[in-house]
Amino acid sequence: MGIFNSIISRSSDKRTMPPHESHLDILVVGAGLSGLATAISCAMSGHTVVVLEQAKELAEVGAGLQITPNASRLFSHWKLPEKLWKDAAEPTSLTVHRYTGEILAHEASFDQNIRAKYSAPFIDLHRVDLQQALYARAQELGVTFHLDERVDSIDFDTTTVTTLKGKPLSGDLIVGADGLWSRCRECFYGKKDDPIPTGDLAYRIVLTADQISDPELRAWVENPTVHFWIGPGAHAVGYSLRGGKMLNIVLLVPDDLPPGVSRQAGSVEEMMRLFVGWDPILTKFLTYVNGVDKWRLMHHSEMQSWINDKSNLVFIGDACHPMLPYLAQGANSSLEDGAVLGSLLSHLKRKSDLPHILRLYEKMRKSRGEAIVRETFKQRNDFHMPDGPEQQKRDQVFLSQLGKDLKGAFPSRWTCPEVQPWLYGYDAIKEVEKVVGQNPELLFGKSARL
Repeated sequence: MGIFNSIISRSSDKRTMPPHESHLDILVVGAGLSGLATAISCAMSGHTVVVLEQAKELAEVGAGLQITPNASRLFSHWKLPEKLWKDAAEPTSLTVHRYTGEILAHEASFDQNIRAKYSAPFIDLHRVDLQQALYARAQELGVTFHLDERVDSIDFDTTTVTTLKGKPLSGDLIVGADGLWSRCRECFYGKKDDPIPTGDLAYRIVLTADQISDPELRAWVENPTVHFWIGPGAHAVGYSLRGGKMLNIVLLVPDDLPPGVSRQAGSVEEMMRLFVGWDPILTKFLTYVNGVDKWRLMHHSEMQSWINDKSNLVFIGDACHPMLPYLAQGANSSLEDGAVLGSLLSHLKRKSDLPHILRLYEKMRKSRGEAIVRETFKQRNDFHMPDGPEQQKRDQVFLSQLGKDLKGAFPSRWTCPEVQPWLYGYDAIKEVEKVVGQNPELLFGKSARL
């Protein structure tokens, strides 16, 4: 169909293509993490994939990402470049501090404990390193990219996307992976659909170890750990990147940006004033900051469906379940989405089964994605409590289990024995195998993987 007829796979891999009646031409809108994950997963399933991205280049921008086992386990499955693991930092401990510095929770041997429980690591990465690894793998698999192309309209009768430059691209399925400000979502609804402020904003900071002259602070960077500071109406998180050569700090504070502004240059002095009286370790790190941006944290209300009536548009990632960064699951759940959709499509027997496959994807992913969104708001509540009786009760729960094996609900979901297994124990590939086993009519033999 359309542009896809002229595409010859550039992949050097020998992979089995599904039978012609089940082969799809897939158009992925967006080359963020969710779009790249989808492109890789669908290409590994033997389908032809074209990615449309509004940026002129996949530039080296961004900050840190915390990749939890539910996503890191996918990297080996996708055969991402070995360099990615060398670019990672694996934290050896996780600590929650009261904003003044007092330790409320501490898990030593965090790296070993996570690997033992989930057979996959918890790693901290620079977003650029992950994006470039995904991009390289997608290209290796023969995925075609069209950069500097923004969606103008979608004709659902012909499954055709037309860009602002007037370029039409047609296929069998459109994947809306274009994030919080999704144009695909607006085409789906037939109206403007701006995201809603959450009431919080983020200062995102990246420092290099070479910038930091204080030997105590430099040791924090070079020996990867994760630290949270939780205080009235705000919290901070810091962790190492690139094997201890960089430090990522995120400050989550009340939103004071003007209406209609989602990002703005911030004032270092204003930022510093917000953290007067906080742990001297944190505030010393902030003295090394030369400039900073303020990012409004936004979300959307839940969508009734992630699939259109014609079953030729499906949503993924922030386009359908944007979430606060308070559990670091925005990127991780987007990677899960891509893995599930692509793996399900490896079991497509005939194109007429596509609606069924998409409904299975929605059934598998929608309830989980939206439950994580709700959990992030609960985490904000527990990390942003004003000083007072509720905060004192929270701290007592923390301190009563300090140095012990955690039991029951816990104010930090990062180590909570009820929430952590649900988040980190998820295995997208196994979940697909389980669902396909329950829907045997989809099977046409072994899935076409590399």
